[in-house]
Amino acid sequence: MKKRILSLLLLAIPMVSFAQEKGLDQQIDEAFGNATGWFVNIVFYQIPFSDTIQIYWVLFPLILGALYFTFYFNFINFKGFFTSINIVRGKYDSLEGREDHNVEISKSEFTDEEDNPDTIRIEGHTGEVSHFQALTAALSATVGLGNIAGVAIAVSIGGAGATFWMIVAGFLGMASKFVECTLGVKYRDIEADGTVYGGPMYYLTKGLKNKTLGKFLAVLFAIFVIGGSFGGGNMFQVNQAFQLVENITTPLGGVSILHGKGWLFGLVMATLVGIVIIGGIKKIAKVTDKIVPFMVAIYVAASLFVIFSNYTMIGEAFSQIFNGAFSPEGIAGGAVGVLVQGFRRAAFSNEAGIGSASIAHSAVKTKYAASEGMVALLEPFIDTVVVCTMTALVLIITGNVAAENATLNDAQAILLTSGAFESAISWFPYVLTVAVVLFAFSSMISWSYYGFQGWVFLFGRSKRMEYTYKVIFCVFVVIGAAASLGSVIGFSDAMVFAMMVPNMIGLILLAPKVKEELNKYMKAIKESKA
Repeated sequence: MKKRILSLLLLAIPMVSFAQEKGLDQQIDEAFGNATGWFVNIVFYQIPFSDTIQIYWVLFPLILGALYFTFYFNFINFKGFFTSINIVRGKYDSLEGREDHNVEISKSEFTDEEDNPDTIRIEGHTGEVSHFQALTAALSATVGLGNIAGVAIAVSIGGAGATFWMIVAGFLGMASKFVECTLGVKYRDIEADGTVYGGPMYYLTKGLKNKTLGKFLAVLFAIFVIGGSFGGGNMFQVNQAFQLVENITTPLGGVSILHGKGWLFGLVMATLVGIVIIGGIKKIAKVTDKIVPFMVAIYVAASLFVIFSNYTMIGEAFSQIFNGAFSPEGIAGGAVGVLVQGFRRAAFSNEAGIGSASIAHSAVKTKYAASEGMVALLEPFIDTVVVCTMTALVLIITGNVAAENATLNDAQAILLTSGAFESAISWFPYVLTVAVVLFAFSSMISWSYYGFQGWVFLFGRSKRMEYTYKVIFCVFVVIGAAASLGSVIGFSDAMVFAMMVPNMIGLILLAPKVKEELNKYMKAIKESKA
């Protein structure tokens, strides 16, 4: 099968080369935009509230749903924060039958070929994994391009104030993440060989009393998660990676050797992704396990270096963030426009309320579904409240958030982050470029797993269906690298937000079930202390 995939990719070279001779990079983008434009327009339809205020309708279920969960679960995103940290530390391991926080992962209950680095670490049903391992596994998929490039786009359009709303969205998203990941564990399917199938498709069909509604929403979500895996989890990732690689290889006053050759970069990435998702995953997982957390640590350390080397400007930066959030003269249509940019970027970065995280978390073995939900609520805090805020502070402190930057296109906005770091650490753009490529690679592998779960839910759990999906996924890697960021980011955002709609309906209807699980777990914690 590996040879067949490689042959298909090699056959694509002359076809794409011919396209390049005719200068079809732009035409691919135009065709892609025309094909997906209708969907993007529906998802991002703006409700006109006045002559100057228009709000995306998709933000209402996101914001109102997260607010509802925050109140319904008695501010679990704040009150449960330290309990969540204690769970990760292993303080309550005795409830799971573990005494020393040292757990082993089952080696071969799962097929080496089909598994993915992010979930392979959190599976293992003859052994178990700690909550800390589960948290780091899921974070490696979410901490990445959304934090680096997404923040640059948000603050270049919405100004410094967009950061404030990203932080608010991060805190609210913690409640949404708690609910969906608790449900993911509660309603998962476990095959006889131990393979886990989980996520919104399963808690919608098994959890809702109205089975017709549940099935309809599950099918809808499965379609969107497949589309999201091709868009936000694939093309968006490889596209941004190529933007930085092309920029870093451009000599002063010259043109990059990769200019107009996005297809070539995509072909290389598609080959690497194909090798990983079709076979040999466990050996590669050992490498990515170490590389991804290392690159996150490097990025965070560099951000802190830039921030603290300009420590006298930290107060002013926070002042800009707060004032910009409520300023009636915002860059992107006043305070509401700034809020929209912040929430839109935060949702794409931390994926809270979208349902994707519940697919990965459902693979964890635990006696208490709510325990995994509690661990999961830390993700939006780390991803958005901490890492996104640091990126924004770097951009603000280095003077890269200015009114004139509002007119930059998406590709130029991405390069703002690289330039901001370069102003303080001259060689860092090279490290950032490597980090972006690795983050993109990691996220693509994770999203291939999410999309695959939706695919097998719709078409069955056969080898033929599995390889069909994976071949299509690799083809979209090439398309994503060749198409410009304009149509890619619109499509990826649309698919990710579309996933949220059926998922959020299910989360609200199943919230009482989550409360039962939470009460059961909190009761067990109290009894263990007695």
